Formats: sequence, C-alpha cells, structure tokens
Amino acid sequence: MTSTPRRSRRAAPSAPVLPPLPEDFAVRVIAWQRRHGRHHLPWQNTGDAYRVWLSEIMLQQTQVSAVLGYYARFVERFPTVQALAAAPADDVMAAWAGLGYYTRARNLHRCAQIVVAEHGGVFPRDPEALAALPGIGRSTAAAIAAFSYGVRAAILDGNVKRVFARVFGIDGFPGDKRVEETMWRIAETVLPPADGIQSYTQGLMDLGATVCTRGKPACLTGERACPLESLCEARRTGRVMELPVPRPRKAIPERAATLLMALHDGAVLLQRRPQRGIWGGLWSLPLVGDMDTALDAHPVAMDAAHAAAQAYGTVSSIEPAGVLMHTFTHFRLQMHLLRVDIRQPAALGDDWRWVPLARFDTVGMPAPVKLALEMLAQPSLV
Repeated sequence: MTSTPRRSRRAAPSAPVLPPLPEDFAVRVIAWQRRHGRHHLPWQNTGDAYRVWLSEIMLQQTQVSAVLGYYARFVERFPTVQALAAAPADDVMAAWAGLGYYTRARNLHRCAQIVVAEHGGVFPRDPEALAALPGIGRSTAAAIAAFSYGVRAAILDGNVKRVFARVFGIDGFPGDKRVEETMWRIAETVLPPADGIQSYTQGLMDLGATVCTRGKPACLTGERACPLESLCEARRTGRVMELPVPRPRKAIPERAATLLMALHDGAVLLQRRPQRGIWGGLWSLPLVGDMDTALDAHPVAMDAAHAAAQAYGTVSSIEPAGVLMHTFTHFRLQMHLLRVDIRQPAALGDDWRWVPLARFDTVGMPAPVKLALEMLAQPSLV
C-alpha cells in the first residue's frame, strides 16, 4: 500500500514585528499641534467635507504653498460638489492646469459626479466607502473622514512615513510592501481616541511638513523644538539623515518630441490629448509622433513635420522656434518647437481648436505647453 504524499501548506505570512511604541506618542502630537501646529489653512475648521476632500486631493504630491492659490480659485469657480459635478470637463482641467499629475483632476471630476449621483451630494462618512471613490486612497480617505466627521482612522502619507521611520527607527524604503505594512500597523496602534483625532491627524502632517522635514529636520538645525525628540530612535542613534531609506535610484531616461506651433491670424492651433496617458484630456500643441522616442534617436524631422502640418491647412512656412526641457516623474522630455504659419486653415474635428494667442491661458493645458506659448506670444516672435 502506497501512501499519498501530503501537500505542503504554504505558511501564512507573519504579521510585521513592531518596534516598542511609546504610550504617550499621540498625546505629545496632539499637545504640540494645538499649541504650535497650523490652524489657518483655508480648508481647516470649515466642517465642509467637499473642501476637505478638495484640499486633500490637491495636496497629494504637492506642497501646501503651491496649493493655496489653486485651492482659492478652484473653490471660487466650483463652490460646491454639485457645481463641480455639473461643470464641463474642459473647465475643470483649465482650473487645474499647472498643478500637475492631471489624473487627479479627471478623478476629481468623476468623484464629484459619483458623490452627487449616488450619495445625494454628501461625502460618505465611512473611510472604506470614501476609499472606493475615484482618486481617494486609504490614507486620503482616513484624512477626509477624520477632518470632516471626526472619525477615528489612521493616515499614512509621505510626511507621516518620514516621522514614523525616524521616531521608530524603521529601516527599508517606505514604498516596499513589507515596510509599508509595518507602518500601517504602527499607524493603527498609536491612534488616539476619537475626541483627539483631528488634532492628531493634523499634527502628524504638520510635524512632517514643518519640523521633521526631509532635508533640514529641526532636531539638527535647532530652529524648532520637536515634541518627539526624546522618543526618536533616529535621533538617539545618529541616523536622522539616513531615515527614511530613500527609493533605490534608477537612471531617468531622456526622451524627445517635436511640437508644432501652428499660427493663423493671431491664433494658435491646439489639440486635445487622449484621455489616457500623459497630459490626458488637456489641450496641447500637436505632436509629430509621440513622446516615447529616446533622446539620442530623435532627429528633428522637418519633412515629417511639414507633412503633419499640411493637415492643418495651407502651410506658408515652417521653422525651428526653440527647445524646452521638462521633467516628468519617470523621464525627462526635450521638446523641439517648430513654428508653422498657416495661410488657409483646414476644417478639423472637435479635438482641435484655434485659440487666440492673447487668450491661450483660458484653456486647460500642461505647464510646459503654456511656457512655450508664452514664448511664442512675445512680440518679437509673433
């Protein structure tokens, strides 16, 4: 009689081992925030989930100083979630243009439409329901729930990861799954009771932004006192500037593209980019080819540019107009600009628009295209 071999069971992954967690961690953060934290940001203390949500989306990968002006203009243009949901996509993209990471704007518009259509214009209170909406991740959902409704939920944005890595001495890149799981366990374990959650959540953000900064932490510069210094493992071991462990460095590829600045009667031709991909849904100068060509393999193909420009109308001249560099998150782009003078424009589809040079900034466009058109609008170049 032969025995049937047993199947080996894969062991379930063990929970992350947490470092010692001081009992007064949250108490210190709350006390510091109430005395020294930021209290005058325009979306604070409004009790308005729409404004809290809008600020949290804008603050994703963008500093407060850059957000303030955009936030004020955006709220003036779209004062309620209903107004945002009903707005044309072009108006939303125009109001967002310059903040970058344009997927946020598309998700913002879609999220507003879902909140109005499926939630009666009221943002959900539950963090899991919030996280199911477009553009809202786990940490952003927790922040919205905490600030809008006083819900006890853990956040873990970039600033908080830096504070945790230093205070608790966590090695490893915070973007690695295992390290991030450990930080989430810590975030959930050190949460205070609900009656202090708003001050605690804001305090963590404020500490990371103003005290435990990436390049000039206050414990090393002496500019401000840190309420966590006596608890901080990185401070104790002299590793403040080593933690958090940075992302493994990779060479940033360089690419090149040719953009056509087609002019007719004081107007420039713009093309709406496809919804998916770089600059999705924004108005841009037309490209010859795409943005995927390696820099060293990119000739400025005048013949190809002339052939492409003929679709816009009768070409009277075409000539180089300069080169711009722009850095995206994952690559650098060298943009070769060609000025094309059109004598008689052709009929084009809905994704094309002749825009007066004097009013080009009324449409949503990426910052480098706006810079190119600002150069073009100079009297010496028109």
